[in-house]
Amino acid sequence: MAIEELLFIALAVSLDAFGIAIAIGLNRGAKARQKFSFAISFGFFQFLFSILGGFGGKIFTENIASVPAVMGGIVIAIVGILMIKEGMIEKEESIVITFKMYFILGISVSIDAIVIGFIAFSRIESMVTLTLFTAIVGMITFFMSILAFIIAKYLRKIHILRKYADYIGGIILILFGLKMIFF
Repeated sequence: MAIEELLFIALAVSLDAFGIAIAIGLNRGAKARQKFSFAISFGFFQFLFSILGGFGGKIFTENIASVPAVMGGIVIAIVGILMIKEGMIEKEESIVITFKMYFILGISVSIDAIVIGFIAFSRIESMVTLTLFTAIVGMITFFMSILAFIIAKYLRKIHILRKYADYIGGIILILFGLKMIFF
């Protein structure tokens, strides 16, 4: 696999995490430490699921490919609904920013990485190369998430976005969830 192909794959699988990070970044309750923790979670689970997919090969692709996407989509859509609900209630911290959400969202945005691992990384013979390639996927996802949080910081300065950030973030999550379920 050429480095260009690897980078393209890594960018493609990081886009869900990028979108979710924008939604979280628009949330008023999101602190810098929490955003960093989400970026680590997204990067780690992208790495983990890519390497698991690489080990698993293509054997079960037809049976597993659609079910995880539907489950991940449902979880993300539910989080979006909860985010909209939280926007209606004034609280200090949004329900989305809890310890278990680092795992739930990290896993949800990374489910497609296992399929990518099955398809793209299953032919890699060397364990070192497989680990390196999947680590690159995780690192690119981490950096894309950080970039999304930086962009969201500037988007929050727009008054209308700041006022409706929870609703906008919730709608973004619901749309990502629906995309994962139906497409």
